[in-house]
Amino acid sequence: MAERGMRRARVERATNETDIKLSVDLDGTGRADVETGIGFFDHMLCAFGRHGLFDLEVRVKGDLEVDGHHTVEDTGIVLGQAFARALGDKRGIRRFGSLMLPMDEALVLAACDLSGRGQLHWDVDVPPVMLGTFDATLAKEFFIAFAANAGVTLHVRKLAGENVHHVLEAAFKAVARALREAVEADPRAAGALPTTKGAL
Repeated sequence: MAERGMRRARVERATNETDIKLSVDLDGTGRADVETGIGFFDHMLCAFGRHGLFDLEVRVKGDLEVDGHHTVEDTGIVLGQAFARALGDKRGIRRFGSLMLPMDEALVLAACDLSGRGQLHWDVDVPPVMLGTFDATLAKEFFIAFAANAGVTLHVRKLAGENVHHVLEAAFKAVARALREAVEADPRAAGALPTTKGAL
């Protein structure tokens, strides 16, 4: 059963490209302590934690002398793995979540199903621009890695927006809010699995 204060996980992963130490508490207060070496990505992960009310601690040493791809993608892998472990057997959760989030001229829809079938459906037109040292096209790579490793079916769609910073920030916040709804305990579920199949 989903119990508050019990859904935490820590994952460490080291390759020739990245060394990552990450912890998540799904029942936190939104406290985020993040260092990836990429300022805008740190900002997005902090927003993800704050709006999902997930406590995050993230330390990444990546091959930034190459570019940010490995750092961003591998962080998505590890966050997804930690999310799945913290979620446990999924008893008593709502399972589904969705939110349409405005940020100035940007409007982004996120919807998720904690189905165990990890996949991303991304309809966010992002030009190949740099936001500080962050390649904007890597946002999709992050969410692909996160969804696959968390076992989350995730839809993200841009409905409006011109400023790339606003669009991506709205996307991270919308996904966090949708996940926050999905992982919440459903008081009417009485600890049951939210499926007719007997397993998620």
